[in-house]
Amino acid sequence: ENYSIFIIIYYKIYIIQFNTYYKIFYNFMKKTSIIPFPVQNALRKLGTDIREARIKRRITMALLAERAGITPVTLARVERGEATVSIGIYAKVFFGMGLIRNLSNLIDPDNDPVGKIYTTENLPKRVRHKKD
Repeated sequence: ENYSIFIIIYYKIYIIQFNTYYKIFYNFMKKTSIIPFPVQNALRKLGTDIREARIKRRITMALLAERAGITPVTLARVERGEATVSIGIYAKVFFGMGLIRNLSNLIDPDNDPVGKIYTTENLPKRVRHKKD
């Protein structure tokens, strides 16, 4: 009888230790990154703009999700500007609304004032960091 109580206590301690180690390992392996506030704000604005454009075009969420080949839940995440949504999903939503040209011109070198300062002729083929 005493022996069985010892086994049960040992077993419970073992399970608790295993769960603790698993949680530590899981949190260590989980890839997390901090999204800067300007990025969060830009994504929220993009999501709001997508929602406004959809409503102005009188397109339902279900229809746009179908056109983009995504679920309405994913479209809702896009419209909230969640950072975990891939750029490919955003591109599909732009395509579904007929705005894919806007996405392809997003970082056009001709609209880049800093890029215009440096001409493409003077830029190197690669940019490498100097070794210390």
